[in-house]
Amino acid sequence: METKEEIINFVNENPAFHLATVENNKPHVRMVFLYKADERGIIFHTGKFKDLHKQLQANPDVELCFYNPKSGIQVRIAGTMEQDLSDQLMEEIYNHPSRGFLRAMGEGMKEKIAVYRLSKGKAWTWTMATNLEAKHYIEF
Repeated sequence: METKEEIINFVNENPAFHLATVENNKPHVRMVFLYKADERGIIFHTGKFKDLHKQLQANPDVELCFYNPKSGIQVRIAGTMEQDLSDQLMEEIYNHPSRGFLRAMGEGMKEKIAVYRLSKGKAWTWTMATNLEAKHYIEF
């Protein structure tokens, strides 16, 4: 992959990703499910009551790893998460057909959700075929 557009397409096609954070100088990695990626960044949401939210508030520097097992391609993206406080985006997420589980939890769920966006960072791809090559970074 050579362009930001190719990275965005790969991310949207492989929406489950590993997210690494740091708390008290200790790494924490978990699987997260993407809401969407576009030219404005990579967006996901989490509960404000979760450790993930607390870790991002304390240290927003992260690394994301998207992987497609069929192609063997891995895309890693390092950057800084920003909490997106847009009411419009929250409404979009809350009412999106894929987020019915949020509506099922009740209207008060909106106040318990934090939306995050990674809008600036650097991405690189990895495959077994390119394993020994130098990293080629794509600004995100």
